[in-house]
Amino acid sequence: MSNLDPAVVEGFGQEWSRFDQSAVEPDELRSLFDAYFSVFPWAALPPNAVGFDLGCGSGRWANFVAPRVARLHCIDASPAALEVARKNLTSHRNCEFHCASVDAIPLPDSSADFAYSLGVLHHIPDTQRGIAECVRKLKPGAPFLLYLYYAFDNRPWWFRAVWKLSDMLRRLLCRLPFAVRSALCDVAAALVYWPLARGAADVEKLGINVEPLPPVGLSPSQLLRDANRCPGSLRHSAGEALHPRADAGDDGTRRIGRNRLQ
Repeated sequence: MSNLDPAVVEGFGQEWSRFDQSAVEPDELRSLFDAYFSVFPWAALPPNAVGFDLGCGSGRWANFVAPRVARLHCIDASPAALEVARKNLTSHRNCEFHCASVDAIPLPDSSADFAYSLGVLHHIPDTQRGIAECVRKLKPGAPFLLYLYYAFDNRPWWFRAVWKLSDMLRRLLCRLPFAVRSALCDVAAALVYWPLARGAADVEKLGINVEPLPPVGLSPSQLLRDANRCPGSLRHSAGEALHPRADAGDDGTRRIGRNRLQ
């Protein structure tokens, strides 16, 4: 049974075709990359390291990883997304592109020196099975940077209640045609999230900590990405991300977790 939702794959292909990252400032992308990869053990990689980017999307992370390694396999289930990645990564001769799902990674088992999958595996029907498939391709001890939506384990009840309400709306939104979804996300970003983000910035200038508040600074692209999640997507605890169940592979692979706050 295939571990992907065709509607989600199509939605992300449409999203990356519209938001191909060309309008994003390089410094902003670099800042995000540095934040996500701050825990990645670059110094521990062997010379001529070969690894993969599972769910490469537009290639925004591969653009920073490719100069540091010998070969990078960029894998995505969406042909449209992969086309955007090819365009964005033309300057990197060491990138190979594969249109494949997580349960058909076109690499030999135990062959990769590293891997990362950022904000991807919570979008598939069986996240733990997806982790297992990635781990199977890694050499023992190879680092695997994993980034999942998290279950708000450390947040108060009211924060979780606000998220549940927004998730109900998202589940309705994700079933709409892409054009409608996209337009509604633009409206929400302009009329709701942008004013709230500006307000939060002003409050923060007064010395008030806004960190505990639900995220309010989402862009249309981020909203659309959330709307593209399959209806059954789950958030995961830190323990689930870093210590998957036994059948996800107990081979010494180092799983490095990053929890998403949205």
